[in-house]
Amino acid sequence: MHKYDLAISYVWQFDKKFVELIEKRFQKAGLKTYVIEKFNLYETAGLLRTKRLSFKAYLDRASDEDHNFDSITKILKRRKCHLINPHDKIRKVTDKAYMHKKLEKKNLRLPKTFILPPYDCDDEINLSGTELEQLGKQFVVKPSIFSGGGEGVVKNASSVEQIQEARMQSHTEKYLIQEKILPRTLDGKRAWFRIFWAFDKVIPCWWNDHTHIYQRLTKEQIKKYHLLQLIRITSRLARLTFLDYFSTEIALTKKHKFILIDYINDQCDMRLKSNHTNGVPDRVVIEFIDAMQKKIISL
Repeated sequence: MHKYDLAISYVWQFDKKFVELIEKRFQKAGLKTYVIEKFNLYETAGLLRTKRLSFKAYLDRASDEDHNFDSITKILKRRKCHLINPHDKIRKVTDKAYMHKKLEKKNLRLPKTFILPPYDCDDEINLSGTELEQLGKQFVVKPSIFSGGGEGVVKNASSVEQIQEARMQSHTEKYLIQEKILPRTLDGKRAWFRIFWAFDKVIPCWWNDHTHIYQRLTKEQIKKYHLLQLIRITSRLARLTFLDYFSTEIALTKKHKFILIDYINDQCDMRLKSNHTNGVPDRVVIEFIDAMQKKIISL
């Protein structure tokens, strides 16, 4: 039997550099990696079924796009393999409506939010004028599940017609109608952050919600601007979700209140900044990979 420390599957072309970097750093540490793509999917499934191949851990970045890759997960669930962010954990926590209610009960600061049922279940917008006023002149409309990379999100809605139009586009899922959070400015930057939870490690970044430009947040900046809550909130989310990794968005208001904006993103976009202007800083991607490596060694 051929044994590997980590198997990675992917279909998105922009994951290629990320996967290559994982392989480079793992192999440098003496660990064996195995990559699953469309061309070797069925061959790999066959080798796994006949127990000629085994993985210590599996990072699945393919099956959300191509369900043919589900066969690999089904086989590995019956083996001694650590599934990184298995689907049964992800399904609920990436549902924004579900997580909003869960986080609300845990007293985390969230935007003022009204949750509407799927359009197919109720085509009426049961929000009173008073409730709409609570959201302000402009508000955010987002689907509960399908909003990867901000797709499907209306950031500057101002009318019930826009709410209804959005609901009709993804008519089988719930919608969150939220107040628009305006961050303060720190050192000339919008105080908007994307924080990665990576295998027991918190990696905080500045993240401009308009340009999507990242910058690693330093320990000095955390101390100077009193941003330790970013670490605490992210760690708390990790304890609630039991995920190996995810990213979350937090904004800091003018009153120095930390508002949790986008709760759990499980399939983090790991395009490298060295290749894409709005990519994740290479240093952050390396921190992520090294934290994953440490976790797998400990299994």
